[in-house]
Amino acid sequence: MKGDVDFKELKSECWYDIESPHKASSSLISESEFSCHCCYHILLSPTTLNCGHSFCRHCLALWWESSRKTVCPECRARWEGFPKVNILLRDAVEKLFPQVVVERRGEVDSSPRIIQSLSAFQRYGDDQASRGLNPLSGHRPRGSGFFSGVLAALTCVAVMLLVCHWSSRELQQDLLLHKPVTKWTAEDVILWLEQLGPWASLYKERFLEEQVNGRLLMTLEEEEFAKSPFSIENHTHRKAVLLELERVKALGVKPPQNLWEYRAVNGGKSLFLVYALKSSPRLTLLYLYLFDYTETFLPFMHTSCPGSADAAEEPDILTKHLLNDPSWMQWVEFLVKYSLLPYQLMAEFAWDWLAVHYWTSRFIIVNAMLLSVLEGFTLWRLWSRGELRALPHRMWSHFWKVSTQGLLVAIVWPMIPQFICNCLFYWALYFNPIINIDLVLKEVRRLETRGP
Repeated sequence: MKGDVDFKELKSECWYDIESPHKASSSLISESEFSCHCCYHILLSPTTLNCGHSFCRHCLALWWESSRKTVCPECRARWEGFPKVNILLRDAVEKLFPQVVVERRGEVDSSPRIIQSLSAFQRYGDDQASRGLNPLSGHRPRGSGFFSGVLAALTCVAVMLLVCHWSSRELQQDLLLHKPVTKWTAEDVILWLEQLGPWASLYKERFLEEQVNGRLLMTLEEEEFAKSPFSIENHTHRKAVLLELERVKALGVKPPQNLWEYRAVNGGKSLFLVYALKSSPRLTLLYLYLFDYTETFLPFMHTSCPGSADAAEEPDILTKHLLNDPSWMQWVEFLVKYSLLPYQLMAEFAWDWLAVHYWTSRFIIVNAMLLSVLEGFTLWRLWSRGELRALPHRMWSHFWKVSTQGLLVAIVWPMIPQFICNCLFYWALYFNPIINIDLVLKEVRRLETRGP
């Protein structure tokens, strides 16, 4: 039948072309049919635009860098998103003209200007992906709108919870931070005793029966605590009470014992630490080591990198009171984490406060994990672009940027209303983890949409 003959002839012609590509290319296909309409050479890493025209990827990068226009160099039709390499066309050209492609690639790879243009073009595509745009269509990927709605709903819920927290929060603890110990009532002394730990509730009734106020508390010594009516027979408990009492005598007021009390006493410093440890943890820890060693750095280091020898010698109750110089093992552990995983230090510090700040510690831990992931994505991006050599320069620029911002904040700090400071503090503490989840998802989408 005529139809069968035509099919066999067509099949034999196709088979002949596949088995003898060089002969087919010479007799049926020429290089001009696979040439770029920009450079008029063989297509190298052919990139197809929405209009259907294909160009060498480096030619498209040079066109974009010179014009900064997202239009086709031939028909001027606008292309959306970030174009990818046409893998099918690339493989066909490499199979049909392997020698020409190898020669052409060697010429392109030896041109610094082309390499620079390709790198700038790829950064443009990465920036689009980081903004959550689909490189092919220019629209947000499916699912991102849903996540944005969830993020907005969680933000509204968090705002309402914070408003309730502010309106219903007891101010008695904050008052003790500013109330002289000589003016403490018996109820104030009981509140101070309860905050020493769960073990202190064993002696609460005894202090309450004796109506111990602030003046009487200042006169008590170790022998009186050991005898009736207080009868604190446990040596560890008695030593903890005495150490805390010494701090009260030295300050004249109740020292801060948790995050909220520390913030009430050191409002500006706590806001600085929340933002500085998030944006630049290594520089912040170095600053604390140099200028705030005893009050802040030493407790932070003993909490995040506890020494096994000290923990074995002293019970947990006394650990926070006996802050000796760290051992060399603690320094080794701290320096390793400081260099590689600085946010891990913050996570371990928050983990130690889970019993006191249940939800807040969990927010800090999750945020530290997300920030570690984002830092890993940044390093991987530098490595994939071959820009690791520029890392010292970036670090130096970051140092000057952070220093300038810190100086500016220090200048305008006295003019910032307390309400704004409170909003900034709670935003960094509770909302940043939600924002960082969105950033991590964008980085994952960036990897998925990155062109080959």
